[in-house]
Amino acid sequence: MISLELLEKYGAVKKSFDKNEIIFEEGIFPSNYFQILSGEVKMSNYNDDGREFIQGIFYKEQSFGEPPLFLNQKYPANAIAVENSEIILLPKANFMKLLEENPKISIQIIQNLAQRLYYKSVVAAEISTQEPEHRVLKLIDHGIAYFNFQKDKNGHLINFTRQQIGDLTGLRVETVIRAIKALEKKGELKIINRKVYR
Repeated sequence: MISLELLEKYGAVKKSFDKNEIIFEEGIFPSNYFQILSGEVKMSNYNDDGREFIQGIFYKEQSFGEPPLFLNQKYPANAIAVENSEIILLPKANFMKLLEENPKISIQIIQNLAQRLYYKSVVAAEISTQEPEHRVLKLIDHGIAYFNFQKDKNGHLINFTRQQIGDLTGLRVETVIRAIKALEKKGELKIINRKVYR
């Protein structure tokens, strides 16, 4: 989103994170702006029963964790590398200076945050009261638009695991598997080599 050259000009550094490594923990105050160079990051919480709820999944060139940075509030979720990832870290003070000195970047950040807020509100309304098949399909459709899933001759490859779909919709994995199979029978999804396409 923000060019690597501009970030480095303001003192950003690259850091590598191994798969399953924690980038930041729920409950700490933010000190950096984060942008993904490669890999995948999830933000999630755990309930009292130890069940994970994924707040969001982020990919190459996306940023994450900005709202607490602007609000000076503690992180409401953990950020964890889903796979080996390289991430740009820019200290908060430097990030704020970058935004003050680059109004076009500020507008891009606002648009990005607005898009995320819109996505969350639409998905929350869709998945909070609907049946499992509807929840899964709506998450996939919004994922295609929001996460730019790759398209090939089979359709859009849904880059979520069944577990991630469950964690994003509040459904059990078994329920997700049944919903995907039912949607395949209805012609809404395709399953090719265990991968889901829309």
